[in-house]
Amino acid sequence: MSAAGNHTLVTPAEMTAIDADAARSGIDSYGLMTSAGTAVSAAALRLYPGALRFVVLCGPGNNGGDGYIAAAALRDSGADVDVHALGDPAALKGDAARACTAFGTAVKPLADYAPTAGDVVVDALFGAGLSRPVPPEAARVMRTVASQDLPVIAVDLPSGVDGRSGQVLGASFRARHTVTFVARKPGHLLMPGRMLCGTLEVFDIGIPGRILSARAGRLSANGPHLWRKYAFTLDPAAHKFKRGHLAVFSGGPLSTGAARLSAIAGLRAGAGLVTIASPAAASQANASHLTAVMLKQIEGEDDLSQWLADKRIGAFVLGPGFGDLQRARQYALMLGSHKLVLDADGITAFKDDPGPLFKACAKGETRLVMTPHDGEFARLFPDIEADEASSKVDRAIAAAKRSHGVIVYKGADTVIAAPDGRAAINTNAPPWLATAGSGDTLAGIIGAHLAQGMPAFEAAAAGVWRHGRAGAKAGEGLTAEDLAAAVEPLPA
Repeated sequence: MSAAGNHTLVTPAEMTAIDADAARSGIDSYGLMTSAGTAVSAAALRLYPGALRFVVLCGPGNNGGDGYIAAAALRDSGADVDVHALGDPAALKGDAARACTAFGTAVKPLADYAPTAGDVVVDALFGAGLSRPVPPEAARVMRTVASQDLPVIAVDLPSGVDGRSGQVLGASFRARHTVTFVARKPGHLLMPGRMLCGTLEVFDIGIPGRILSARAGRLSANGPHLWRKYAFTLDPAAHKFKRGHLAVFSGGPLSTGAARLSAIAGLRAGAGLVTIASPAAASQANASHLTAVMLKQIEGEDDLSQWLADKRIGAFVLGPGFGDLQRARQYALMLGSHKLVLDADGITAFKDDPGPLFKACAKGETRLVMTPHDGEFARLFPDIEADEASSKVDRAIAAAKRSHGVIVYKGADTVIAAPDGRAAINTNAPPWLATAGSGDTLAGIIGAHLAQGMPAFEAAAAGVWRHGRAGAKAGEGLTAEDLAAAVEPLPA
């Protein structure tokens, strides 16, 4: 039974509370452990039917208990099994001690494991709850297994990976396959944990959904479940302004391409009308490349102030290729009461003093979406970035609360966070999205969603997801122009 369709993510602390609630509700905790260990053994036999030996590495806690159950099931199936324990098995307590006793076969010290060709390693040392660096003897085994390229099946999470942050605590296994239980943990999706999990299987061990829902926070995997009810549906009587008017600010005459990428992406993403706001010196360069996208000359604050009187403009994108940081700052503050995607130079413009921007966006509904990569995030929120105890999710949420805006903290594990504490981790972006102009395209897609009336968090989450889908469709070797052309309709 797989729960892989469940978008909810739970932290290790939340999972501990869920386990405790299940036990208090009358569910047999040893029965849950038996289900977990049996699921691991089934995965091992399914994936490696020709294994010469299964070597189960058991830790000092309940993850080790899962390992003893898996070892017994593998042995009972007729497989050759060795079990090596970290620490003294006699010191185990509770369900883990019961599982070890039920295994009933001699257990060897972890340090005695000598990897051999044909071994399949079942990693049941620590799981998702590890919060300190792995001990030296575990690290040595991890290095030896990696040097021989032996397949590893991880129980819950590869040992050494922090289930909350995805960070490696000193050393870790690199699994070919991971079996986790009830729901995914942030460490399964955040880097580098995601790369160390191999294929991921979520197994339903019998904890009711009501117990999961009662303890789970506001973090999920990004996907259509977050924004489906806000997806734009075409009205047969709709005209272009009803479909949303998006405005994108252009840089100078030598820096117009980024704004056009944003504008085209916005049009592809469903905005009924997109206008590039161009300084006079760049108007000819822009005009020579535009067809469906409109052009408006905005030379300074007076022009922008007059243009803002047009209430049909639904959202703005400021920053891609803009160049003039002082003017970007002025424009952004003028746009504080409007829906705004701030990217690239629009973010950098506030690196020395972001307070006025955050104050301008503090009242009313969330209107600001910022899309920083690692460097931009560190410049805008240096103290938040410096907190080594926090995860990428924690940092994104802290920044969203401070800025009164939605943060799209970009990367291979992009995190979308809202000021109210909601957050989502995106997983559908292929690595070849890391190309010039990719972020400009993303800003335009999010801008189109805002212009169409989607709330800021949903607009950003949907934009990141569609951006990833477009990258997968365009394929390896894409350019930003290919990316905009590959934007697909929002799923119904």
